[in-house]
Amino acid sequence: MSDPLNAFAPDGTVYVEGTPGGPLSGLSFAAKDIFDVAGHVTGGGNPDWAATHSPAKTTAPVVINLLKAGATLIGKTITDELTRGILGVNSHFGTPVNPAAPERVPGGSSSGSAVVVAGKLVDFALGSDTGGSVRVPASFCGIYGIRPTHNRIPLQGLIEQAPSYDTIGWFARDADTLAKVGSILLGAQSGEQKLSRLVIAKDAYELAGDAVSNAHDKVLDELKLMAGEFETLRLCPVDLADWQSAMHKLQQWEANRSFADWVNATNPRFGYDVAQRFVSAAAMTEDIMKAAEPVRQRHGERMAEVLTPGTVVVLPSAPGPAPLKGLMQSEMSDVRLRITALTCIAGGAGLPQVSLPLCSIDGLPVGISLIGCKGSDAELLALAQQVAKKI
Repeated sequence: MSDPLNAFAPDGTVYVEGTPGGPLSGLSFAAKDIFDVAGHVTGGGNPDWAATHSPAKTTAPVVINLLKAGATLIGKTITDELTRGILGVNSHFGTPVNPAAPERVPGGSSSGSAVVVAGKLVDFALGSDTGGSVRVPASFCGIYGIRPTHNRIPLQGLIEQAPSYDTIGWFARDADTLAKVGSILLGAQSGEQKLSRLVIAKDAYELAGDAVSNAHDKVLDELKLMAGEFETLRLCPVDLADWQSAMHKLQQWEANRSFADWVNATNPRFGYDVAQRFVSAAAMTEDIMKAAEPVRQRHGERMAEVLTPGTVVVLPSAPGPAPLKGLMQSEMSDVRLRITALTCIAGGAGLPQVSLPLCSIDGLPVGISLIGCKGSDAELLALAQQVAKKI
């Protein structure tokens, strides 16, 4: 299999033809190497994980549904180790090449899936999004991506990191394909979104800065016209760092529960930053977790208050263009904090979010995102289609 972008997993050669005549016939797709495909080891981006796990006996239901709909699976893609990254850097298998900015990171942890779509190697690709791992690479690579409502798509047949945050998402180069895949995975046609009120996330745009705000102006103006009613609103009553911190602690707690037994038994090789995350996760106590839970509760209540029927929140998908490769660890840490302060808004409240590749700064993609109320996934996809046709 040709892999000019270093996006497919080392043992990711998988080919399964879709059922002829389905609604996705003629489309090809790839799956992040956390999804089970019968007869193949699910590698999880780490060689020791792959070495200590047997080939999958069954295929993940989400993959089966796409195959039944006619799409053909042509490979499995690189992920940050056990999905524990946001920049798309894998110390074992390298960094997939961002087609929109080859000198910059592609974003992770669904890096390979974003890259094969952006690089036109497949029509769409499956990823997962726990803390931003579809929305961020979609923004960095200049493609569409969706994080669905939490629990909208069952998490069977994949490596789970933090189940109360994990979602199955996907990428496409155009809004129509994104919606077409959604009609299969969500079990609902996108129809038409009646946008009656737009909320511009003031604190999110303050975090991203003027350059991103200016890049988004054209799309924001169009959304205002479509909505009629709009307002600029600070989403978090305290500070986005408050929501971000709670999400970080709870995800770390869950990640430790997911992987601690295997880590202790295997003593696996990890890249430096991933190893740090596992050490941090092991230090999360039950008291820390219990203190963070009420913050998540208030977070969800606040977003439910903002997202009245017909309301959509607009915000940056990421705080700027993709960072350059080779950042120092201290710089990477700062970038991650700024990214997750934005991605926690939907992620911490279990809300659907679609990233649209309609804006840029100096030729570099900077995605603009739409967040809807729980269960409005199909409507958000329809709105993305409508906006794409107008820009």
